[in-house]
Amino acid sequence: MPRPRDIKRPRRKPPDRTAPSTGPAAGPPAAPRLFRVAGFGAVSALFENEPQRVERLFFDERLKPRVGPLCEWLARARRPYRLVDGEELARIAGTAMHGGVVALMAPRPVPLFDPAQAAAAARDGRPLLLLDGVGNPHNLGAIVRTAAFFGLPRLVLSDHPARALPSEAGYRVAEGGFEWVEVLRAEGFAAVLRRLSAAYRVVGTALDPRARPLADLPPPDARDPRPLAVVLGNEEEGLPRATLAACEAVVTLPGSGRVQSLNVAATAAIVIHHLMGGRAG
Repeated sequence: MPRPRDIKRPRRKPPDRTAPSTGPAAGPPAAPRLFRVAGFGAVSALFENEPQRVERLFFDERLKPRVGPLCEWLARARRPYRLVDGEELARIAGTAMHGGVVALMAPRPVPLFDPAQAAAAARDGRPLLLLDGVGNPHNLGAIVRTAAFFGLPRLVLSDHPARALPSEAGYRVAEGGFEWVEVLRAEGFAAVLRRLSAAYRVVGTALDPRARPLADLPPPDARDPRPLAVVLGNEEEGLPRATLAACEAVVTLPGSGRVQSLNVAATAAIVIHHLMGGRAG
Protein backbone atom coordinates (compact mmCIF):
# COMPACT_ATOMS: atom_id res chain seq x y z
CA MET A 1 0.00 0.00 0.00
CA PRO A 2 1.57 3.30 -0.99
CA ARG A 3 2.33 5.84 1.67
CA PRO A 4 0.38 9.13 1.53
CA ARG A 5 3.37 11.10 0.28
CA ASP A 6 3.77 8.67 -2.66
CA ILE A 7 0.26 9.33 -3.96
CA LYS A 8 0.27 11.84 -6.79
CA ARG A 9 -2.75 14.10 -6.60
CA PRO A 10 -4.12 15.55 -9.86
CA ARG A 11 -3.27 19.21 -10.38
CA ARG A 12 -6.25 21.47 -9.99
CA LYS A 13 -6.96 23.88 -12.78
CA PRO A 14 -6.74 27.45 -11.48
CA PRO A 15 -10.03 29.33 -11.54
CA ASP A 16 -10.73 31.58 -14.50
CA ARG A 17 -10.57 35.04 -12.98
CA THR A 18 -12.01 36.62 -16.10
CA ALA A 19 -15.12 34.47 -16.29
CA PRO A 20 -18.34 36.08 -15.12
CA SER A 21 -19.69 34.93 -11.80
CA THR A 22 -22.68 32.64 -12.09
CA GLY A 23 -24.57 31.49 -9.04
CA PRO A 24 -26.49 33.02 -6.19
CA ALA A 25 -24.04 35.94 -5.72
CA ALA A 26 -24.28 37.06 -9.34
CA GLY A 27 -26.51 39.90 -10.37
CA PRO A 28 -26.59 43.69 -10.52
CA PRO A 29 -24.71 45.63 -7.83
CA ALA A 30 -26.68 46.59 -4.77
CA ALA A 31 -28.28 50.01 -4.85
CA PRO A 32 -26.54 52.56 -2.61
CA ARG A 33 -28.04 53.03 0.83
CA LEU A 34 -30.29 56.05 1.03
CA PHE A 35 -28.86 59.00 2.93
CA ARG A 36 -30.81 60.26 5.96
CA VAL A 37 -31.22 64.04 6.25
CA ALA A 38 -32.75 65.17 9.55
CA GLY A 39 -34.03 68.50 10.82
CA PHE A 40 -36.44 70.94 9.20
CA GLY A 41 -33.72 73.37 8.11
CA ALA A 42 -31.77 70.70 6.24
CA VAL A 43 -34.86 68.99 4.81
CA SER A 44 -36.53 72.21 3.62
CA ALA A 45 -33.26 73.36 1.98
CA LEU A 46 -33.08 70.00 0.22
CA PHE A 47 -36.60 70.44 -1.14
CA GLU A 48 -35.84 74.00 -2.20
CA ASN A 49 -32.77 73.00 -4.23
CA GLU A 50 -33.03 69.35 -5.24
CA PRO A 51 -36.44 67.90 -4.36
CA GLN A 52 -35.96 65.17 -6.97
CA ARG A 53 -33.30 63.59 -4.73
CA VAL A 54 -35.86 62.90 -1.98
CA GLU A 55 -37.14 59.33 -2.06
CA ARG A 56 -39.19 59.25 1.19
CA LEU A 57 -40.21 61.56 4.01
CA PHE A 58 -41.09 60.82 7.64
CA PHE A 59 -42.25 63.33 10.25
CA ASP A 60 -43.93 63.52 13.63
CA GLU A 61 -47.13 65.23 14.73
CA ARG A 62 -45.56 68.55 15.73
CA LEU A 63 -43.96 69.03 12.26
CA LYS A 64 -47.09 68.05 10.35
CA PRO A 65 -48.19 71.65 9.58
CA ARG A 66 -44.73 72.69 8.37
CA VAL A 67 -44.13 69.76 6.04
CA GLY A 68 -47.46 70.08 4.21
CA PRO A 69 -45.94 71.68 1.06
CA LEU A 70 -43.19 69.04 1.03
CA CYS A 71 -45.79 66.27 1.17
CA GLU A 72 -47.68 67.90 -1.70
CA TRP A 73 -44.55 67.78 -3.86
CA LEU A 74 -43.98 64.11 -2.98
CA ALA A 75 -47.60 63.27 -3.75
CA ARG A 76 -47.25 64.79 -7.23
CA ALA A 77 -44.01 62.83 -7.70
CA ARG A 78 -45.71 59.63 -6.45
CA ARG A 79 -43.20 59.20 -3.65
CA PRO A 80 -44.11 58.06 -0.13
CA TYR A 81 -44.35 60.15 3.02
CA ARG A 82 -45.65 59.15 6.42
CA LEU A 83 -46.57 60.53 9.84
CA VAL A 84 -44.89 58.42 12.56
CA ASP A 85 -44.48 58.62 16.32
CA GLY A 86 -41.31 59.87 17.98
CA GLU A 87 -39.92 56.43 18.72
CA GLU A 88 -40.32 55.29 15.12
CA LEU A 89 -38.83 58.53 13.80
CA ALA A 90 -35.77 58.12 16.04
CA ARG A 91 -35.33 54.60 14.68
CA ILE A 92 -35.56 55.81 11.09
CA ALA A 93 -33.20 58.73 11.71
CA GLY A 94 -30.71 56.69 13.72
CA THR A 95 -30.72 59.41 16.36
CA ALA A 96 -33.12 61.12 18.75
CA MET A 97 -31.81 64.47 17.45
CA HIS A 98 -33.94 64.41 14.30
CA GLY A 99 -35.81 67.69 14.71
CA GLY A 100 -39.14 66.08 13.90
CA VAL A 101 -38.54 65.26 10.24
CA VAL A 102 -36.30 62.92 8.22
CA ALA A 103 -35.87 62.74 4.45
CA LEU A 104 -34.26 59.80 2.71
CA MET A 105 -32.36 60.89 -0.37
CA ALA A 106 -30.07 59.43 -3.00
CA PRO A 107 -26.44 60.05 -1.95
CA ARG A 108 -24.86 63.11 -3.53
CA PRO A 109 -21.40 62.56 -5.07
CA VAL A 110 -18.43 64.75 -4.11
CA PRO A 111 -16.97 65.91 -7.45
CA LEU A 112 -13.26 66.19 -8.14
CA PHE A 113 -11.84 69.69 -7.73
CA ASP A 114 -10.55 71.28 -10.94
CA PRO A 115 -7.90 73.99 -10.29
CA ALA A 116 -8.46 75.39 -13.79
CA GLN A 117 -12.12 76.08 -13.04
CA ALA A 118 -11.10 77.57 -9.68
CA ALA A 119 -8.81 79.99 -11.51
CA ALA A 120 -11.82 81.29 -13.43
CA ALA A 121 -13.63 81.89 -10.12
CA ALA A 122 -10.54 83.66 -8.78
CA ARG A 123 -10.78 86.23 -11.57
CA ASP A 124 -14.10 87.28 -10.06
CA GLY A 125 -12.39 87.77 -6.71
CA ARG A 126 -14.01 84.77 -5.03
CA PRO A 127 -11.96 83.43 -2.10
CA LEU A 128 -11.53 79.76 -1.31
CA LEU A 129 -11.42 77.64 1.82
CA LEU A 130 -9.70 74.25 1.83
CA LEU A 131 -9.72 71.60 4.57
CA ASP A 132 -6.77 69.23 4.86
CA GLY A 133 -7.81 66.41 7.15
CA VAL A 134 -10.66 67.87 9.20
CA GLY A 135 -11.92 64.56 10.49
CA ASN A 136 -14.93 65.22 12.71
CA PRO A 137 -18.17 65.18 10.69
CA HIS A 138 -19.76 67.62 13.14
CA ASN A 139 -16.91 70.08 12.52
CA LEU A 140 -17.38 69.69 8.77
CA GLY A 141 -21.10 70.33 9.13
CA ALA A 142 -20.50 73.43 11.25
CA ILE A 143 -17.99 74.78 8.71
CA VAL A 144 -20.43 74.22 5.85
CA ARG A 145 -23.16 75.99 7.82
CA THR A 146 -20.89 79.01 8.36
CA ALA A 147 -19.86 79.01 4.70
CA ALA A 148 -23.51 79.03 3.64
CA PHE A 149 -24.34 81.80 6.13
CA PHE A 150 -21.66 84.13 4.76
CA GLY A 151 -22.14 83.11 1.13
CA LEU A 152 -18.86 81.30 0.53
CA PRO A 153 -19.78 79.26 -2.54
CA ARG A 154 -17.42 76.27 -2.35
CA LEU A 155 -15.29 74.20 -0.05
CA VAL A 156 -12.44 71.86 -1.01
CA LEU A 157 -11.54 68.71 0.93
CA SER A 158 -8.07 67.21 0.57
CA ASP A 159 -7.16 63.56 0.09
CA HIS A 160 -5.90 63.33 3.70
CA PRO A 161 -6.74 59.84 5.05
CA ALA A 162 -8.44 61.35 8.12
CA ARG A 163 -10.76 63.64 6.18
CA ALA A 164 -14.48 63.64 6.90
CA LEU A 165 -16.78 63.54 3.90
CA PRO A 166 -20.40 64.72 3.87
CA SER A 167 -22.33 62.45 6.21
CA GLU A 168 -25.70 62.22 7.90
CA ALA A 169 -24.23 63.75 11.08
CA GLY A 170 -22.66 66.57 9.07
CA TYR A 171 -25.92 67.29 7.26
CA ARG A 172 -27.74 67.50 10.58
CA VAL A 173 -25.25 70.04 11.97
CA ALA A 174 -25.08 72.06 8.73
CA GLU A 175 -28.82 72.90 8.97
CA GLY A 176 -29.20 72.98 5.17
CA GLY A 177 -25.76 74.41 4.41
CA PHE A 178 -24.83 71.53 2.11
CA GLU A 179 -27.54 72.69 -0.30
CA TRP A 180 -25.82 76.06 -0.77
CA VAL A 181 -22.12 75.17 -0.63
CA GLU A 182 -20.44 73.10 -3.33
CA VAL A 183 -18.19 70.53 -1.64
CA LEU A 184 -15.34 69.23 -3.79
CA ARG A 185 -12.44 66.82 -3.26
CA ALA A 186 -8.84 67.30 -4.33
CA GLU A 187 -6.44 64.47 -5.12
CA GLY A 188 -2.68 65.08 -4.83
CA PHE A 189 -3.33 67.98 -2.50
CA ALA A 190 0.12 69.62 -2.33
CA ALA A 191 0.35 69.61 -6.12
CA VAL A 192 -3.13 71.14 -6.34
CA LEU A 193 -2.07 73.96 -4.01
CA ARG A 194 0.98 74.69 -6.14
CA ARG A 195 -1.23 74.92 -9.23
CA LEU A 196 -3.60 77.24 -7.40
CA SER A 197 -0.82 79.70 -6.55
CA ALA A 198 -1.03 81.24 -10.02
CA ALA A 199 -4.58 82.44 -9.30
CA TYR A 200 -4.72 82.56 -5.47
CA ARG A 201 -2.54 83.56 -2.57
CA VAL A 202 -2.43 80.15 -0.89
CA VAL A 203 -2.15 80.56 2.87
CA GLY A 204 -1.83 77.84 5.49
CA THR A 205 -2.82 78.07 9.15
CA ALA A 206 -0.63 76.88 12.03
CA LEU A 207 -0.07 77.28 15.76
CA ASP A 208 3.29 78.96 15.26
CA PRO A 209 4.42 82.17 16.99
CA ARG A 210 6.38 83.03 13.84
CA ALA A 211 3.23 82.97 11.71
CA ARG A 212 1.72 86.35 10.95
CA PRO A 213 -1.80 87.18 12.18
CA LEU A 214 -4.53 86.55 9.63
CA ALA A 215 -5.73 90.14 10.01
CA ASP A 216 -2.33 91.43 8.86
CA LEU A 217 -2.66 89.87 5.42
CA PRO A 218 -3.20 92.69 2.92
CA PRO A 219 -6.37 92.50 0.84
CA PRO A 220 -6.13 91.99 -2.92
CA ASP A 221 -4.98 95.15 -4.69
CA ALA A 222 -3.50 96.29 -7.99
CA ARG A 223 -0.07 94.91 -7.09
CA ASP A 224 -1.45 91.46 -6.21
CA PRO A 225 -5.08 90.99 -7.19
CA ARG A 226 -5.18 87.30 -6.30
CA PRO A 227 -7.88 86.43 -3.72
CA LEU A 228 -7.01 84.35 -0.67
CA ALA A 229 -7.18 80.56 -0.50
CA VAL A 230 -6.85 79.53 3.16
CA VAL A 231 -6.08 75.97 4.23
CA LEU A 232 -7.16 74.58 7.63
CA GLY A 233 -5.74 71.34 9.00
CA ASN A 234 -6.59 68.30 11.08
CA GLU A 235 -8.01 68.84 14.58
CA GLU A 236 -5.10 67.08 16.31
CA GLU A 237 -2.13 67.31 13.96
CA GLY A 238 -2.70 70.51 12.00
CA LEU A 239 -1.36 70.80 8.47
CA PRO A 240 1.08 68.22 7.08
CA ARG A 241 4.55 69.44 6.16
CA ALA A 242 3.95 68.93 2.45
CA THR A 243 0.89 71.17 2.63
CA LEU A 244 2.71 73.91 4.53
CA ALA A 245 5.56 73.76 2.02
CA ALA A 246 3.07 74.37 -0.80
CA CYS A 247 1.70 77.53 0.90
CA GLU A 248 3.30 80.90 0.24
CA ALA A 249 2.45 82.21 3.71
CA VAL A 250 1.42 80.86 7.11
CA VAL A 251 -1.02 82.67 9.37
CA THR A 252 -2.42 82.21 12.85
CA LEU A 253 -5.17 83.61 15.05
CA PRO A 254 -3.49 85.16 18.09
CA GLY A 255 -5.29 84.59 21.38
CA SER A 256 -4.87 85.22 25.10
CA GLY A 257 -2.75 82.12 25.61
CA ARG A 258 -5.10 80.74 28.26
CA VAL A 259 -6.03 77.85 25.96
CA GLN A 260 -3.85 76.56 23.17
CA SER A 261 -6.22 76.91 20.25
CA LEU A 262 -9.75 77.22 18.95
CA ASN A 263 -11.88 74.38 17.69
CA VAL A 264 -11.35 74.12 13.92
CA ALA A 265 -14.99 75.00 13.24
CA ALA A 266 -14.60 78.21 15.29
CA THR A 267 -11.36 78.99 13.47
CA ALA A 268 -13.11 78.42 10.15
CA ALA A 269 -15.88 80.85 11.14
CA ILE A 270 -13.33 83.61 11.76
CA VAL A 271 -11.44 82.78 8.56
CA ILE A 272 -14.63 82.73 6.45
CA HIS A 273 -15.73 86.06 7.94
CA HIS A 274 -12.33 87.48 6.98
CA LEU A 275 -12.43 85.97 3.48
CA MET A 276 -15.85 87.48 2.84
CA GLY A 277 -14.71 90.90 3.95
CA GLY A 278 -16.75 90.85 7.14
CA ARG A 279 -20.07 90.61 5.32
CA ALA A 280 -22.33 88.03 3.76
CA GLY A 281 -21.73 87.46 0.08
